Amino acid sequence: MKTLDMLKPGERGFVAGITAEGAMKRHFLDMGITTGVPITLERVAPFGDPVAVRVRGYSLSLRREEAKKIRLQ
Repeated sequence: MKTLDMLKPGERGFVAGITAEGAMKRHFLDMGITTGVPITLERVAPFGDPVAVRVRGYSLSLRREEAKKIRLQ
């Protein structure tokens, strides 16, 4: 299964699920990252971390380890 960290800049996917648990999962949900929502990888920092994504009309920065916990369709 593909995860958010596997996307290239400009690619888009739909959230299929979140593998994180506890506070991290709640944090993703609070940011609007929920099942079925489209998410686009906008850019990657020069050393690969963090990544900038676009979700629900706003930009968001995530660490690469966080992005690995977001599964895509």
